[in-house]
Amino acid sequence: MFGSYDSPDGPVRYATMPVKQSDHQGTFVVAYFTASEHGEFADVIRTYLAVAVVALAVVALAAWLTAGRLLRPIRDVRRTALAISDTDLTRRIDVTGHDDVSELARTFNAMLDRLEDAFATQREFLNDAGHELRTPITIVRGHLELLDESDPRDVAETRTLLVGELDRMSRLVEDLVLLARAQRPDFLRPAPVDVEMLTDEVFDKARTLGKRQWRIDQRAQATIAADAQRLTQALVQLAENAVKFTGPDDVIAIGSSANASVVRFWVRDSGMGVPAEDTIRIFERFRRGRGGQRAEGSGLGLAIVQAIAEAHGGHAWVESPPGSGATFRLEIPRTASPYEIPGGTTVSHQDRS
Repeated sequence: MFGSYDSPDGPVRYATMPVKQSDHQGTFVVAYFTASEHGEFADVIRTYLAVAVVALAVVALAAWLTAGRLLRPIRDVRRTALAISDTDLTRRIDVTGHDDVSELARTFNAMLDRLEDAFATQREFLNDAGHELRTPITIVRGHLELLDESDPRDVAETRTLLVGELDRMSRLVEDLVLLARAQRPDFLRPAPVDVEMLTDEVFDKARTLGKRQWRIDQRAQATIAADAQRLTQALVQLAENAVKFTGPDDVIAIGSSANASVVRFWVRDSGMGVPAEDTIRIFERFRRGRGGQRAEGSGLGLAIVQAIAEAHGGHAWVESPPGSGATFRLEIPRTASPYEIPGGTTVSHQDRS
């Protein structure tokens, strides 16, 4: 028989069993006070609960801090994206660490750098284009306002002048469109180009631009992947630029060279040269003249040359030691991997020498 009762000393659990021996009978009783055992167990539970609550709080705090640190770049990306406008692209995200979220923030900053450069270039482009177009428009308007319709001679002279200004505006617009197209993937049409043959063709076309001492310095015997028409356009533009700043007794030379990594073209002249301070900015849009002189044209010729070089993955620059004329160079990289030309034909770049 089992049972329990509350004694003054606490709860008691008991068990009884009848016992009989000969003529004697009795009951075997076992009693157990549970208060001490329950107290010890309760202490263990209370200690466990306290430790569990503290550990849970510590883990939750650590998780909150860690999640906040990991997600902070994402919040910064959101805040920065909300703060960015088309007039202020200078905001950037402060990045620390090397985890995936930090790399996302760095990628976002790099995208903002590209966007800021693009917007700055666009604003500068529009400002320059507006400035250049304003001049011929002003000239046309002024002569039309002063035109004496009753004077045939005045009408004829004004007509000739206006046609010239309109031609200049037309060329300027065409050059602006060409520069805008330079950013499109279809700007180039790559095909196998024989550098030696291209050099000769450019020389034959360029020497008709003016009476100069035309020469060929060197021809590279190589075949590259490039747009022959665009390269011809760039080199003829360099030759035309050289004609503007040289006289009949000056030398203009065209050449090309190649090695395992790059192909170089150049147009060299013995004219007045380029001042040292102009050697970099001369390839910017609407920069004209050497030594402060202003030549005819849209001011976009060398910018187009640079755009063609960059479209091929290369660049253009000028070398002009004092008293030695100027040498305009165009360099494009060569690659050992095959490329695909229109029509599905795959061609490898190989040196013909």
